[in-house]
Amino acid sequence: MINKRGALEGIIHKRRFRIRLFFEGILIGLATGTVVVLFRYILQQATTWLERLYLFLGTHVFWWTLLWIMTLIAVALVLSKIVQLEPMISGSGIPQVKGAVLRQLNMKWLKVLVWKFVGGVLAIGSGMSLGREGPSIQLGAVVGQGINRLLGGFKVEERILITSGASAGLAAAFNAPLAGVVFSLEELHKNFSPPILLSAMTASLTADYVSRNFFGIRPIFDFHTLPVLPMKYFVLLLLLGLITGLFGVFFNWSLIKSLQIYEKQKLVSKRFIMLVPLLLTIPVGFWAPQALGGGHGLIAGIESNQYALMMLILLVIIKFGLTMVSYGSGAPGGIFLPLLVIGALTGGVFGQLAINFWHVDPSFANNFVVFAMAAYFTAIVKAPITGSILITEMTGSFEHLPALIAVSMTAYIVADLLKSRPIYDQLLNRLLARGGHEALDVNTSANTVLEAVVCLGSQLEGKRIRDVTWPQHCLLINIKRGEEQIIPRGDTKIIAGDYLNILTNEKQAYKLKRTLLQMAGYEQAERHD
Repeated sequence: MINKRGALEGIIHKRRFRIRLFFEGILIGLATGTVVVLFRYILQQATTWLERLYLFLGTHVFWWTLLWIMTLIAVALVLSKIVQLEPMISGSGIPQVKGAVLRQLNMKWLKVLVWKFVGGVLAIGSGMSLGREGPSIQLGAVVGQGINRLLGGFKVEERILITSGASAGLAAAFNAPLAGVVFSLEELHKNFSPPILLSAMTASLTADYVSRNFFGIRPIFDFHTLPVLPMKYFVLLLLLGLITGLFGVFFNWSLIKSLQIYEKQKLVSKRFIMLVPLLLTIPVGFWAPQALGGGHGLIAGIESNQYALMMLILLVIIKFGLTMVSYGSGAPGGIFLPLLVIGALTGGVFGQLAINFWHVDPSFANNFVVFAMAAYFTAIVKAPITGSILITEMTGSFEHLPALIAVSMTAYIVADLLKSRPIYDQLLNRLLARGGHEALDVNTSANTVLEAVVCLGSQLEGKRIRDVTWPQHCLLINIKRGEEQIIPRGDTKIIAGDYLNILTNEKQAYKLKRTLLQMAGYEQAERHD
């Protein structure tokens, strides 16, 4: 007999459930904002200290450099040990969060919270070309998971609160609350569910409030003085979209290849594997310390026109290579900021070429930097809405949307034609294929509610419930049409835009979710196979 307690909480008591999600969102936002602000502050201080360290090492005797090498060896050993203790902290953390949302992986929230924080500080703070945004998303996700468990929440709530925490994590890391919400919905859930949107938006805005009170009101990339690009230059945006699309496909291929090389190599013991990228940071630190870590300083340098064309090209190569070597090692750290930096450098190269060869007004050089960031992100992550919202928040203006859409969609189409899959989907599939992770307990008898939104042209649209061949182990219990809640009957007709609530058990939830998404018209469901 079906136990509807918890699984039907959000259906029977809709209003009470929404109020509960609202206050849980505030709590998650406050907690995540505090954690990510501390994480971000420590890494900012570490970045400043690292740049000063290499200036010091460059003017003093070699013994100081030898001491730093010994320190990096110790850091490598510690990182290897904590990744061994908790494998779920390896890499950016976004694939792990996706796996938890899709009911494929289980995160031990307290262990992940502690070790991801420590590991991220050590890896990024030591100079590896990794970003803090992916770890911030995972930190927020496990904060949401932990709050749900501490409050004795239901299974149906946990995925919502994990998503809310992920939104809050990105919002606090970027000072971009809308981008945080849209990324979690577009990348993690692949649909815009009202309960998830309510909780995620509340958590994201709250975390952003905490972050802005500490770091100030401006986003980390401040392009508010960007002029509007004239329509006569839009043909150049199509060329930029083509280039960034190709580069994005190459980025994805290179990242997966770097992981494979690290797995197959026999020269370096796994205990010392993270010493490889750490040692490579030393020559980079002497030559261009701003390229270490996430690389935020590089974007500031491009914005102020500090780099000549050849310097930009060299920085693209160095940042790209160091990112591949760093991420391939399995160190705790993300690719979110490094890929934006590589996109910005690519845009900087393109902008200078456009000025020199196509006589573009130099005042529009930074436009190509910003648009290349969005296009490169879109080609790699395949999340064009997030890219557009992120750049809109960075520039503070909707006037750039036409140009932004043109370059991003061009990059997206190029990546799609070349059959490049979203990088976080590829990383999740690798994680599941390799094993070694902790899967959810599929022997549980707990029930949960799945949600699917019916798309135009799907196999469900226009059919009556009795005419649909429903999968086994599921029960359609509610249809939300606008503000109306419909009790499903055999002759009830399904229309586009309906939110279907389907009861199942945890054991069947993941496979059933993919099937339902395909039936509802989501092509993305096929990409998780």
